[in-house]
Amino acid sequence: MEATQPGGFDFLGYHFEGGLRWPRKKSLKKLKDKIRVLTKRTNGHSQPVIISRVNPVTRGWFGYFKHSRTTTFTDLDKRIRMRLRSILRKRRKLRGRGRGRDHQRWPNAFFAAQGMFSLAQAHATLRQASRR
Repeated sequence: MEATQPGGFDFLGYHFEGGLRWPRKKSLKKLKDKIRVLTKRTNGHSQPVIISRVNPVTRGWFGYFKHSRTTTFTDLDKRIRMRLRSILRKRRKLRGRGRGRDHQRWPNAFFAAQGMFSLAQAHATLRQASRR
């Protein structure tokens, strides 16, 4: 099959279509399931410990899927930070997921300062290095 045909095809964890590639749905689901286990709101670990457990998973996943579209990484970063914000909400005895005002309470820089590996930032750095 060709990647230019409508519908594309899946191969080695990627989906190829229209000359582009991104992780197939099963690969994304597997990563999301792993992140969900590591970021349960009721775990008793500190934020830096949780981030240190999530980072190897995201680094390894990025190492394999680094040739995907940019939107893949920004969406996953948002999802991971939302889960981390929901843990912080739970610890303040608040309900719900990390949205709205939580972005001012705990901005993206807050998680970067704690050492969170950013998939989007790593992809931007990789693209910049390859243009030279």
